[in-house]
Amino acid sequence: MRTADATTLLRVLLIVLVAYLIIAHYNPVVIILIIAAAMAMDALDGFFAVNEVSRGKIGFGQYINALAGNEMAKKEVKKAKESLSKTSKFGQRIDVAGDRAVEYILWVVYTYVNVVPLFVLFIIIIRHSFVDAFMASKGTSAKMKTKFARVVYSSNLWRGGINIVKFLTFSYLSLMYIWGYPAWIGYVLITVLVAYILLRGAAEVLEAYA
Repeated sequence: MRTADATTLLRVLLIVLVAYLIIAHYNPVVIILIIAAAMAMDALDGFFAVNEVSRGKIGFGQYINALAGNEMAKKEVKKAKESLSKTSKFGQRIDVAGDRAVEYILWVVYTYVNVVPLFVLFIIIIRHSFVDAFMASKGTSAKMKTKFARVVYSSNLWRGGINIVKFLTFSYLSLMYIWGYPAWIGYVLITVLVAYILLRGAAEVLEAYA
């Protein structure tokens, strides 16, 4: 098994543990730390994939520089990702599957404990199902051509933004459920996150038709 795929699998298993801890009313500080570790591993599995396909030519510092917006580093990482999509049997799809599994588990467990309304879960499932189908027919997000998609979906600013909102939302919901933090803040965060997800989904659909 490739290191990148093993990292993705470990990330999913950590979120399964998070789901169990939430249901068990475990200390939310521990839950938040595990969520943070799992989300950090999302960048780590991307690095492992790029490093492997470049045969070690792209180091972690260079990968981080690419995420930070360094143009020279971004070009090298982009080449590696394009090579990965051509040479790897599953390419970036395993990473996408890991992202979806992690997100679904969190949405489902918070719906199960009556923190997230059921209709929100429906929105997320429908959005991801159809948008993923559109993107599968088009290719990977690394090849986006429309300006709207490049800004809203592929740009480091928006990628970083949605990851921050996801972390804040899923972390706060554990505080809301276990320690009784104010519900209205959780609902505001859910609204912002869902809006973010729908906007990025619109960018992916537009890209598929471009």
